Amino acid sequence: MRKIINILTVSLMLSIVLFFSNAIFAQTQAPPPPQTHGVSGNVPGGGAPVGEGIVLLITLGAAYGARKVYNLRRKLAE
Repeated sequence: MRKIINILTVSLMLSIVLFFSNAIFAQTQAPPPPQTHGVSGNVPGGGAPVGEGIVLLITLGAAYGARKVYNLRRKLAE
């Protein structure tokens, strides 16, 4: 009976140590960056040149639409 109590005591102590060791080695989060509102670096999107991308998308969309219309008219003419 004494041997079983020793084994249970050792296993209980080991499980407690393993359970709480996670909290001991936990790392805290890094502090947030300073708030600089109104500065050009804090613009949504990171200051990406959106205008050039929109022109490209409109041009590609118009070319795709023109191709579809051309193919449709050519198919109807046959």
